[in-house]
Amino acid sequence: MRDARRWANLRAQNADWLRPWDSTRPASLHRPPIGFRPMVRQLVREGKAGRSLPFVATYDGEMVGQVHVNGITWGSAWWASVGYWVAREYAGRGIIPTGVALAIDHCFTTVGLHRIEVAIRPENTSSLRVVEKLGIPQIGRAPRYLHIDGAWRDHLLFAITAEEVPDGILSRLD
Repeated sequence: MRDARRWANLRAQNADWLRPWDSTRPASLHRPPIGFRPMVRQLVREGKAGRSLPFVATYDGEMVGQVHVNGITWGSAWWASVGYWVAREYAGRGIIPTGVALAIDHCFTTVGLHRIEVAIRPENTSSLRVVEKLGIPQIGRAPRYLHIDGAWRDHLLFAITAEEVPDGILSRLD
């Protein structure tokens, strides 16, 4: 909770930068955007239930973005989805590719997941560069996949399995 002010400032300073890629809620839900404290409470609940792993992306000890492992599914699947964002002034420094790689390696080695997926809007060249750097292959296209920036948007789907990176995905950044 002590990061609330930094998070709010980052989000406000980067609103135009993040808006085209941020998830939104369909108008039919009539709910306001979630703030930091409710988001943290939700992430803690989801984390304790084994359905989510929230991470803060830092640079020189300062919060500069987030990496989330969401929708952890067990049963016969053992997979999850990864999402991320970074403040504009820190983009292009390798922070998010490193954070995503660390999160995926943690999911494969410590958590025991088998597959990680990343969904990216086709126009989001910065996020596409992240999966390119990590060598995560595209597996398809999902029409109207997520509600982003006020509408249902198409996404490209990328996925990788633990067997594809036996030495970890972080090693691909070297």
